[in-house]
Amino acid sequence: MPNMYEATGKIKLITDTQTFPSGFSKREFVVTTGDSKYPQDLKFEVVKDKTALLDNYKEGQDVVVNFDIRGNEYNGKYFVNLSCWKLSEGSGSSDEHSQEPPADMEPSASDLRKEDDFDEDDIPF
Repeated sequence: MPNMYEATGKIKLITDTQTFPSGFSKREFVVTTGDSKYPQDLKFEVVKDKTALLDNYKEGQDVVVNFDIRGNEYNGKYFVNLSCWKLSEGSGSSDEHSQEPPADMEPSASDLRKEDDFDEDDIPF
């Protein structure tokens, strides 16, 4: 069973959902973590129906990201993705209008770990 990871930070960027000819869809977002001297910008992704997780969040909001590290090889190149399976409001957020996504919108860890989620022919790069 893969390890699960957690990162805390502030949303720097949320992209629009990308849909590919195969029907695969993904949405990426960047979270700035760490202290002010050495901050790190980490790019995460959510896939398929999980792209709606980001609808209730906005840039500048503090969040906690639960994710898995996924890696694959395609045409002799290797790729690593930080695959978000849960996103929640961080403790430092002071925005009264922000809210945690509804529980039915949050994927379980097993939802994102299914091997059949990705076909070799459907790599969206």
